[in-house]
Amino acid sequence: MVEIDYPQPDFKIKKSGSKEFIFDAIRKKWLLLTPEEWVRQNLVQYFIKSLNYPPALIALEKEIKLGTLKKRFDILVYSPHHQPWLMVECKAMQVSLDEEVLRQILRYNMSVPVSFMAITNGNKCFVWENSNGQLVERNEFPSIH
Repeated sequence: MVEIDYPQPDFKIKKSGSKEFIFDAIRKKWLLLTPEEWVRQNLVQYFIKSLNYPPALIALEKEIKLGTLKKRFDILVYSPHHQPWLMVECKAMQVSLDEEVLRQILRYNMSVPVSFMAITNGNKCFVWENSNGQLVERNEFPSIH
């Protein structure tokens, strides 16, 4: 499991009626602040502020095709050579990271092959490296180079 020391959040949050919205600096738009979105936004800030991943190399919630199905990945980080490199599946904090969550990201990896995969619920985070078709668990996110 990967221990994450999240940076102090500096999010823009607004209320509209009874709903809260968070400004997504990557997509440049306001999004409904769901528990999963909170996890996704905190992890993106960790990538940018703590791991120095360039914001321009981070894509959020883009559609991919799995056969005839259309799905959306949560986070995809591209390598400096603009190749898919790290895919992350985010879940709300109360969602357990079970085998079904791992299978979900493995299915996404069939459509968009990456070198690294991660699943997180904000509290727990697991990262794997795809090494010659074998998943090798890591104790940290890879550094981008």
